[in-house]
Amino acid sequence: MTLTDKISSINYKAFIWHGVFLSLASSFIDIDTIIPSMIIQAGGSSILLGLLTAIMIGGSSLMQIIFASFLSNKNKKKNYLLLAINTRVFILFSFSALFVASAKLSGNTVIILIFILISIFSMSGAFANVSYMDIFGKSILSTKRKHFFSVKQTISSIGIFLSAILVRHLITLYDYPANYSLLFTMAASLLLIASLGFWRINEVESNISQKLSLKEYLKKIPSEIKTNRNLKYYLLTINSLGLAMSFIPFILLYAKENFGMSNSLIGNILILKISGMLLTSIVLMKYSRKYDYKKLIIFSFSIALSLPILSLILKNNIIAYQMIFVLAGIFVASFRIAVNGILVEISTNENRATYTGISGAGNILPTVFPLVSGIMITFFGFLPTFLLLTILIGTSFYFIIKLDCR
Repeated sequence: MTLTDKISSINYKAFIWHGVFLSLASSFIDIDTIIPSMIIQAGGSSILLGLLTAIMIGGSSLMQIIFASFLSNKNKKKNYLLLAINTRVFILFSFSALFVASAKLSGNTVIILIFILISIFSMSGAFANVSYMDIFGKSILSTKRKHFFSVKQTISSIGIFLSAILVRHLITLYDYPANYSLLFTMAASLLLIASLGFWRINEVESNISQKLSLKEYLKKIPSEIKTNRNLKYYLLTINSLGLAMSFIPFILLYAKENFGMSNSLIGNILILKISGMLLTSIVLMKYSRKYDYKKLIIFSFSIALSLPILSLILKNNIIAYQMIFVLAGIFVASFRIAVNGILVEISTNENRATYTGISGAGNILPTVFPLVSGIMITFFGFLPTFLLLTILIGTSFYFIIKLDCR
């Protein structure tokens, strides 16, 4: 099948459908607020929060290399994408059942089951991401991609904002664990509806010139990084700047340390973060033809650098502290659009699944640092942890300026 304007248009709408309902589901399982607050309210410590964050943000990415080695040998990946999404739907319903039964279980049992379910959920997400990026790259014309990223991010942010208002209401209306059971039920239902969009995709078959085993695939990675200068600096960028993504749950933990953890505070923080994402997405959609990904990622760098610094400065002012989450939302939206756009631009239809796997496996620091942060906070406190993070994020600027993603 050849990618035509008509097929590209059908696929564009299918991806937007998925994006809309995924965005509605996202607030119910927000990885920066809802999931961390869930483990905190279940009795988890800073070390457990660090481990959970490592699994959600970094650990699952390491699995992408295995999934990519398998999927890169497949001409079509639509069925694998649907399998991964339906697995995530099942896990979300399982979360809901867990919280219904949590009163009959010990606290340690609940925490262990949370970690098992989160691990499966995150790994299936990694499997889905490899398939998604490959299908997307060959299903929408290159001239429409930047506009798609901006439109999708804007629509998603609107959906997330609207659902965040509902989440804030539900999480304060009901007590733990009933509120979390309801949130996960709604998330599962919306994600199931989102998956219907992918049934409409007309997937263009990939041209696989050589099928590789996992061992051969792993041997191929060093040469790909060595021969592609952009890939090397891309990996270094997502490692250093990506630390800010894994840091956001610790801003929430610091809020608990300074102000306590009420359901109302969790709801406010979620709304403010989504507001920042929405504002950024609208601006980027309006100027989608004028910005390039390199300037966008430099902008996200400047925001990321401010997060730990402002957290320390504003720790005694609950109103001002909550405003940090607006900046966190601005960073999340700009960073996601930039890194996804850069990955598509520096790869081809033939190697996109491979590069997606490499980018996941190469995302080492955001995998390790949340656990290190949890341990450091336990033994040394927030100040040295936040200062170390600021230094590490600062190094990303050198790698960013080396990128050539025009």
